[in-house]
Amino acid sequence: MPRPRKKHRCEITKVPRSDALLPEFDRRACPDDLATRRQLRELGLSPGGHGPVAVLRCKACAYRPDQSCIHPTRAWLYSMEIARPKRVPTLAQEEALDRAMAARSTCPQCRRRYYFCLPLRTQGRCDPCARGYEPSPDTYFASTAPVDHRLATAS
Repeated sequence: MPRPRKKHRCEITKVPRSDALLPEFDRRACPDDLATRRQLRELGLSPGGHGPVAVLRCKACAYRPDQSCIHPTRAWLYSMEIARPKRVPTLAQEEALDRAMAARSTCPQCRRRYYFCLPLRTQGRCDPCARGYEPSPDTYFASTAPVDHRLATAS
């Protein structure tokens, strides 16, 4: 007979808003010169090594303006004046990443390169080789020749 479950209540520590280290803004009330990481990424920018300058409060904390937002759904806001353009990887870096991904997605037994990573650590080969069936052609690259590169910058 199973034991009855204990109800665990999350202890919420209430932090007064005046003790907050960074200024906090409610949603839709944020200044135009601040942006989240996702908004910076859409603009082709990165924080540039600088930390957040403000906190974007979660939707639940809009009802508690006197308390600081400590929920995990809050977002950090970064200054757009300090933000730098995103770094573009060199061709050598992309080639090294492609070789690493090729090693993870190529079966050592049948030499097919799949569109996904294989369970090489646990299984040592692809599922069709391990279970003895023919894979569908849309799961691997059609050419059996070694792939030179699939780089974004080499166009």
